[in-house]
Amino acid sequence: MEVFIIAENKLKLWYKKAFYFIKKEYNTFFLSTLGSVIFTIGVTGFTIPYHFPDSGLMGIALIFKYTVGLPPSIVHIVLNSLLLLWARKELPKRFVGWTIYNVLLISTLLQLLGSINFPPINDMLLVAVAAGLIKGIGLGITFFSGASSGGLDIIASVLRKRLGAAVGKYTFFMNVFILSASVGTVGFEKVLYGFVATYISGQTIDRVLSSFDRRKLVFIVSEHENRHHIVDFISSELSRGSTLFDTKGGYSHAESSTMMCLLTRRQTMELKCFLAENFPRTFLVISDASEVLGKGFKRWKNI
Repeated sequence: MEVFIIAENKLKLWYKKAFYFIKKEYNTFFLSTLGSVIFTIGVTGFTIPYHFPDSGLMGIALIFKYTVGLPPSIVHIVLNSLLLLWARKELPKRFVGWTIYNVLLISTLLQLLGSINFPPINDMLLVAVAAGLIKGIGLGITFFSGASSGGLDIIASVLRKRLGAAVGKYTFFMNVFILSASVGTVGFEKVLYGFVATYISGQTIDRVLSSFDRRKLVFIVSEHENRHHIVDFISSELSRGSTLFDTKGGYSHAESSTMMCLLTRRQTMELKCFLAENFPRTFLVISDASEVLGKGFKRWKNI
């Protein structure tokens, strides 16, 4: 009887942990799943049918497919498993967990979506552009969720930990090597299209990530007696925090208050209308903030 009680308590504890994990990670689950689906569509619909090469471990998997006919889903799983075994002691558990999930999902989707006949496109440059855009959108969404799709991300994470520096140039050279190694398999022209798709994919990933995080950095310089009204408007109407500075004009030497806040485009327009109507003598500076980390914005755990 005591054994059953212990087993029941352990089961309840496991359920609580599972529920807490799902509640905490549901956003990552949704976005990483969506990103993996979009990325796989780019591979099965705009890369494999046109005998294009690819970068990363997917590029190696496609070389095996084009040469000896091995399914890319199998090669993708095997290569990522070997990398995870090599790096398991140096990677965070969360990173490993989501990498395993996305690798298995992508490999499964490669099998399922591989049987779908997408509408043919005759313009190879258009195919390369579409492949880069679609795969870039998928990977960008996955990266934004704080998850990883595996591949060279595993190597980059290990090198970053060991070297303590940015390793973008290493992954760049590895991708160049993988694409160049495809020359004997797909031909020089297709490799050039592969470089075009890879470049567009990289640019699209950057655009996707910056579009999620982009905000307007706003500085408001006003008289002391006005700052409470402006701060109240930012807090109550825009639901945003602000930072206050006591400042002094370099030319006029007049005392003033400077307020700093981070807003969306719509909130910035609302603030401009409020200031134009109530405090037209206020000095306003607006600039782009490409990435914002902290409470209310991108979470630190996604880094």
